[in-house]
Amino acid sequence: MTIGIQNAFSAERFRPYLRACDDDLLAATRLYAWNIEISAAFHGPLHCLEVALRNALHSQLAQLFERVDWWAASNLFLDPIALQKIASAKADVDRARTAPTTGHVIASLMFGFWVNLLANSNDYETRLWRPALHKAFPGYSGRRGALHRDLYHVRLLRTRIAHYEPIHGRHLTADHATVLRVLGYLSPEVADWVRLNDRVPEVLARRWDVCAAAVPTRLSASRP
Repeated sequence: MTIGIQNAFSAERFRPYLRACDDDLLAATRLYAWNIEISAAFHGPLHCLEVALRNALHSQLAQLFERVDWWAASNLFLDPIALQKIASAKADVDRARTAPTTGHVIASLMFGFWVNLLANSNDYETRLWRPALHKAFPGYSGRRGALHRDLYHVRLLRTRIAHYEPIHGRHLTADHATVLRVLGYLSPEVADWVRLNDRVPEVLARRWDVCAAAVPTRLSASRP
């Protein structure tokens, strides 16, 4: 059965799991299942962080430029990549919706777009961060660069999960702490709610038992 699974998912995809398990195919297959399980567990906290982040930044930008479609403001200066992402999001929404709204455009802008608004740019620092975007993080009093680094690493994690890539080699406890910490900067209430419903600590604690076949594998982060 494990050979069939490896063939179906490809030897190349299985290679990182085999390396982590000293070429033990049975253990690698269990680690593969655990990687799916921990990825599923992270989905909830990442969902909450992404939605809270984009809504908070959107709110501040709308106030700064005094219009909900702040991307159409004549005094907004974004880098060409950001402008292209906005144009693509608007085009996608226009094709998919008969009556597109601001909310549709906001939801179509990917996580990376919002993270990049906090990137290391003198223009963004003076035009966006200082007058407006820092207010999106009432629980944060540090520099923009440190906050951007946290979100950049979270974005890398989110991208790997979205593309079904291995995350078992990451420092997932630290990743989880970063997600909750940034959520706390945005909204302590949301961070506390995520902790109440969070499956990540439980799944992290299962890893070695799963790989040793001491407990069953499962693809969901919910209790059986």
